[in-house]
Amino acid sequence: MKSVSLSRILLSLVATLVLSSISCAEVLKIVVNDTIQPITEEYIARAIDEAQRRNDQAVLIEINTPGGLVESTRHIIEKITGSQVPVILYVAPSGSRAGSAGIFILEAADVAAMAPGTNAGAAHPVLLFGPNQVKTDDEMKQKIENDAAALMRSVVSRRGRNVELAESAVRESKSFTDQEALAQHLIDYIASSEEDLFRQMDGKSFKRFNGQEVTLKLSGQPIAPFGMTIKEQILNYLMDPNLAFILLAIGALALYAEFNHPGAVVPGTVGVVFILIAAFALNLLPTRFAALGLILAAFALFGAEAKFASHGVLTVGGIALLTLGGLLLVDSPIPEMRVHLLTALAVSIPLGLITAFLMTLAIKARRNKVVTGREGLVGETGIAQTALSPRGKIFVHGELWDAVSSSDLSAGQSVIVRRVDGLLLQVEPLASSQPAPILAAPR
Repeated sequence: MKSVSLSRILLSLVATLVLSSISCAEVLKIVVNDTIQPITEEYIARAIDEAQRRNDQAVLIEINTPGGLVESTRHIIEKITGSQVPVILYVAPSGSRAGSAGIFILEAADVAAMAPGTNAGAAHPVLLFGPNQVKTDDEMKQKIENDAAALMRSVVSRRGRNVELAESAVRESKSFTDQEALAQHLIDYIASSEEDLFRQMDGKSFKRFNGQEVTLKLSGQPIAPFGMTIKEQILNYLMDPNLAFILLAIGALALYAEFNHPGAVVPGTVGVVFILIAAFALNLLPTRFAALGLILAAFALFGAEAKFASHGVLTVGGIALLTLGGLLLVDSPIPEMRVHLLTALAVSIPLGLITAFLMTLAIKARRNKVVTGREGLVGETGIAQTALSPRGKIFVHGELWDAVSSSDLSAGQSVIVRRVDGLLLQVEPLASSQPAPILAAPR
């Protein structure tokens, strides 16, 4: 009897510990207030993995996004639909949106909610050059649209939401307010805060992607914030195409300065670091390599301006190419992930003027006559200190030199240096039309 009682006590203790651990399970919260790109994808995936590891009750994603990249969106949807922990997507605070890629992620969540004064939709695939395309491009746009619509249908139908209306967000670029989305069953709740959302969810079941019915009681449960790592914060900052373009342009200018001043070290180091950082960021973004060709062509025109002196025509052409290269550098479906026109102009115009100016100085310096060393003696005038018949000594540059003349010269006659052969100068008589220099005789 004692052993039976002891086993019951142990079982009750184990049950108590299990129940207490379940009751203490938290809600893991992340905030996505940015475009949807590879770093956002990594952040969401890491949060879901952490929630599964900790056996949390749910993952709460508070989102405000204009949209983003299709591939990153697909990976996030795959992670959400395969999560063992229920995922709650909450478009908040008021004034936020789940635009373009954001509505795909919203519809993929186990529970979709919006704060008052928010909107979602406008998920039509966007191409950079708009509707003025040739026939083949029209066919490609239709394929992309059909693919996006199929993705939306597959996600929404498994969640039991309004498939036809969700598809219209893709095909017709429709956008919905919080009230419209709730009334037409695109979302499950409108909530003014997280607590309000959890209170509305209490006791209500929802169907997970695998068909399982789940009921959560989240009111009063602790919420654990889950932030980005330092690495993710830095990379997320570098995902701004405007910053990547600025880094690339400054790096190119710094390398140019190093090539014109070999051994300066600092410009070369800065140039290499900036270009490598820009290359890393562009590698994660949908980069157009043709745009990089335009940027290189722009620097070629800047260099040609100094050589051919086109009175600014080549510089203007270089600025135009650099601006166009910047605008086309990142091929993104949303304006927030492209280089802005103001950024492209603010970088291209000063950089073009500075580069053309530096190139002009460098070429002029190379064309200038050498004024130091033996080469600096060529073209200089001096005075014959002894008779040159044809060899003797002359005084030039404050020094006595052995010289040989093409004709006999008398002492005191002015000469001009034509060539330097080792320590011997070849000279000619100074023409009578040229004024004789006033030189101090050696003591």
